Amino acid sequence: MKNLTLLIPAKNEAESLPEVLKELEAFGYSTVIILHQSDLKTIEAISHLNVKIVFQKNFGYGDALITGINEIDTELFCIFNADGSFKPGEIKDMMIKLEANNLDFVFGSRYNKNAKSDDDTIITLIGNYIFSTIGKIFFRLNINDILYTFVLGKTNKARELNLNSKDFGFCVELPIKANKKLMKLSTITSHERPRIAGKKKVNAFKDGFLILLKMIRLFFS
Repeated sequence: MKNLTLLIPAKNEAESLPEVLKELEAFGYSTVIILHQSDLKTIEAISHLNVKIVFQKNFGYGDALITGINEIDTELFCIFNADGSFKPGEIKDMMIKLEANNLDFVFGSRYNKNAKSDDDTIITLIGNYIFSTIGKIFFRLNINDILYTFVLGKTNKARELNLNSKDFGFCVELPIKANKKLMKLSTITSHERPRIAGKKKVNAFKDGFLILLKMIRLFFS
């Protein structure tokens, strides 16, 4: 799809990323890998592949995605994990829903009817429920999986949001700011697979605290 670019933020994904890119070959999507130039192992692991790499100037998950959004020139983008947990076949469903309903963003959800997660823990389940509930009550956000950043959207709309979260606060900043600007959001049912290397990059308590701070700032902004 010439009007879509997959944004793949990668940090210490030397084990997983080559397998993810190999699986994506069958779909023919334009792909941009965003990482820090100090991540030599990941860079070496994909050096034999014909993929575009963009180096972020700073560190952090949000910084990588903002760098990617500002780099691409396609109409649409899709955030896609480097750890193998997302199913590329679901991207087509996201595209169909976005175009059929003239939406601005479509979010994957592990908690819609018939959705599932093979990677969720009781801590992440409870944390996501709490943050999603905060989103519904204080921001009138109709998303039940706010921390799951399997997102497809319009590039120009994302740029309008002036996103600035360098860390995992990006997860809540994107939908909250989009909703505040009355952009059209929806979800699709998603299946989160086990991570290939079995390693989470999120520290449930540290990153959860940063996400909460971001929500507080967004509420009072």
